[in-house]
Amino acid sequence: MTGFSHSSAPLAVRMRPRTLDELVGQSQLRAPGSPLRRLVEGDQPMSLMLWGPPGTGKTTIASILSQQTNRRFVEVSAVAAGVKEVRAAIDAARRELARGGSETVLFVDEVHRFTKAQQDALLPGVENRWVTLVAATTENPFFSVISPLLSRSLLLRLESLTDDDVRSVVASALTDERGLGGELELADDALDHLVRLAGGDARRSLTYLEAAAGAARDVSTSSTGEKIVIDLKTAETAVDQAAVRYDRQGDQHYDVTSAFIKSVRGSDADAALHYLARMMEAGEDPRFIARRLIILASEDIGLADPTALTTAVAAAQAVQLIGMPEARLNLAQATIALAVAPKSNAVIMAIDAASADVRAGKIGSVPPHLRDAHYSGAKKLGHGKTYTYSHDEPYGIAEQQYAPDVVADAAYYRPTALGAEAAVKERWERIRRIIRGG
Repeated sequence: MTGFSHSSAPLAVRMRPRTLDELVGQSQLRAPGSPLRRLVEGDQPMSLMLWGPPGTGKTTIASILSQQTNRRFVEVSAVAAGVKEVRAAIDAARRELARGGSETVLFVDEVHRFTKAQQDALLPGVENRWVTLVAATTENPFFSVISPLLSRSLLLRLESLTDDDVRSVVASALTDERGLGGELELADDALDHLVRLAGGDARRSLTYLEAAAGAARDVSTSSTGEKIVIDLKTAETAVDQAAVRYDRQGDQHYDVTSAFIKSVRGSDADAALHYLARMMEAGEDPRFIARRLIILASEDIGLADPTALTTAVAAAQAVQLIGMPEARLNLAQATIALAVAPKSNAVIMAIDAASADVRAGKIGSVPPHLRDAHYSGAKKLGHGKTYTYSHDEPYGIAEQQYAPDVVADAAYYRPTALGAEAAVKERWERIRRIIRGG
């Protein structure tokens, strides 16, 4: 890939930034003195591992690294290439260096799709610096990339672009000569629609813009010299999706999120799935959705279904490992599981009650028999002297005071009789009677 893109190339390719300063978003990577800037401007050989969602600039960074440092750029597809192709690319780079030629940037997109053997084949080139490896992945590299390769690379984390970042990308494409050259205008509501559907993916926004521009030209009745306007209807038709009435930064964001949580809490799986779909179609960050489900699992379900938290955390891990759009399945499964689970707010009520007492000054001293008795002089102070070891008692439960005097009779956790918490309730009541001598 070179800095020149033919006019017939896709808009996203033609508008690919040529320098770090043209890169939109990722300010943490572009800052003066940052490792990436030192690598590009200092022309130092160093391998990179780029981890981030689609359309955030991973391929672009590889291209910039090649262009600004006058290196050869070679791309290997992790989908189609095997060990043979990887070794061939590295051998070619080594021969180029041997005859005094330029260094090679070897770009491997979706490196997580490589098998261990394929990733092992990259190691000699990286270790001997025959190539500057730039490997891109949408999955957590600590799970999907072998340790020797990861340890020899500088890991850079790319974040999803903000809506303002995407607007900037679209605005540049409308006016730049490499893009649409000012030939068309984009209505505000059409711009909002494209930004929503892009979901923080710059490449997707340009693909949609190009489709909308083509559709606008086809239906245009403007006379020569007048700018063609891309309206919302044309933009919707071009990308074959209806506009989702949801603003990630405005009231709709909070309303839909609130309705989603309340639907899961209310055990309406169908309504919860509706709001989940609205959020995902609008490009909501799936990590945000996963975090809300994790909170809900403890706040609204708790021990009524002890597997709820495990399910929610697993969904969040799946979002990190797999990414969208496939992770929508994991989020949907977790949403349904949490919606149909029995509900209890006993966990949040318990910690809120305990916190309220602490804030009210009900602290108290730790009972002497519970204090640390391991350090020198502790026994002289009577620490741990009357402590009863629970495992020596019937049922593994000892009758003794654990809480400070000021809250010795507090009953923070009040389990419900719903779902699995019914059994917890029965057991906890028995335990509490034994502990407190009731």
